[in-house]
Amino acid sequence: MKFADPKNDIAFKKIFGDENKKEILISFLNNLLNFVGTTKEIIDITITDPYQVPRLEELKQTILDIKAVDKRNIHYIIEMQVIHTTAFEKRVMYYVSKAYSQQLGRAEDYPKLNQVIFLGFLDFVLFKENPGYSTRHLILEESTNGHYFKDFDLNFVELPKFEKSLKELSDVKEKWIYFVKNAGDLTIIPKEMEEPKEIREAFDVANQLSWTKEELDAYDKKGIYIQDERGRIEYAREEGREKGRAEGKKEEKFETAGKMIAEGINLEVITKVTGLSLEELEKLR
Repeated sequence: MKFADPKNDIAFKKIFGDENKKEILISFLNNLLNFVGTTKEIIDITITDPYQVPRLEELKQTILDIKAVDKRNIHYIIEMQVIHTTAFEKRVMYYVSKAYSQQLGRAEDYPKLNQVIFLGFLDFVLFKENPGYSTRHLILEESTNGHYFKDFDLNFVELPKFEKSLKELSDVKEKWIYFVKNAGDLTIIPKEMEEPKEIREAFDVANQLSWTKEELDAYDKKGIYIQDERGRIEYAREEGREKGRAEGKKEEKFETAGKMIAEGINLEVITKVTGLSLEELEKLR
């Protein structure tokens, strides 16, 4: 068997965004958000942006989100983000705020607003100062940590920080994270991942033998686009580092030249030593 990589947007949405297999998404959310066995446990859910076979011309964005609403009218936004784009954090807040405000129609009252929960799977490290792979972000009062504004609930899983092996998985939450991070590298369903049944069903959906040609083409094209974007971003960063190194070396030359000028050394000698032009040295006098 060859499983699609859930980190690819196409696979992620096919696995978790199918209205006909929403038990997969329910298990995924209940375990990732620690709802199992609590009064918050999701029993049923409506996927408001269900999976459809993607059109190739729409694959240039790296943003994917699945919007869902449960019976309590809590709104969920589930996203797989593979590249740390500019202002990613602000975009998350914009998405959550927009989902919150759009709940109200005209002449409706604020009490009708319901909680919005964001769950982001990231294939990069966002919170460098926090060693944990799973974090929850709330609006808290500074001195007491009182949680009075409860309608925004932001959850992130940083996949590069999750390094557990199959034998080290301790609960269903960790199994789901392992699935998202590693399913694309597997050729069989490991015995450790055969329960619960929703994870096995997720593997069945990810099995590329059941995919249509259009889905496989879209999946491959999106994979190429992601690699191209990563290469472009890394090239831009390397250019920035090179520019910074060059500017640093030039600053060192100016510092050396300044000291030599202060010692009364001939400008032509300084030019030969530092490589700076006479015009640049004149400005230091």
